[in-house]
Amino acid sequence: MKKAEPDLSSIQEKCKNLALHGRATMSSIYKDSNWGFFGMAINGIDGNEDTNYYHGSCFHTHTELSPWWRVDLLESYRISRITITNRGDCCGSKINGAEILVGDSLANNGNNNARCGLVTSLPNGGTQTYDCGEMVGRYVNIVLKGKQQCLHLCEVQIFGD
Repeated sequence: MKKAEPDLSSIQEKCKNLALHGRATMSSIYKDSNWGFFGMAINGIDGNEDTNYYHGSCFHTHTELSPWWRVDLLESYRISRITITNRGDCCGSKINGAEILVGDSLANNGNNNARCGLVTSLPNGGTQTYDCGEMVGRYVNIVLKGKQQCLHLCEVQIFGD
């Protein structure tokens, strides 16, 4: 008798990066005097994990109060984990204190949704994964609540089904 193959479909689905098919936006776009508008929101979900901002692979807001970045997954998913990759060429500590939020609300630009994780320390070029415990949401935000500074990261990967 032939042994049945295990059903791996649910595992494979949870390994799929949902962010790659999403739409990204953010509170502002930093305009570099030499490079122009370079750190677009879409750079955070382009699949490029290069950590050098000047290679065009990271997003970057202006310095402002409570800067945020958001991806719209276009429908609600059960989010199991979110992986972020920090900028590597400088300024890595600026992400410290950022909240990672998941939910279905766009109230306050999505910044009132439930928290999946808090970035306490992430070095230049570092990657960290946050367990969301099957949170449900269409929107994933990263926000520096109450801080007057810029927000930049190089990649955000969202896994779930």
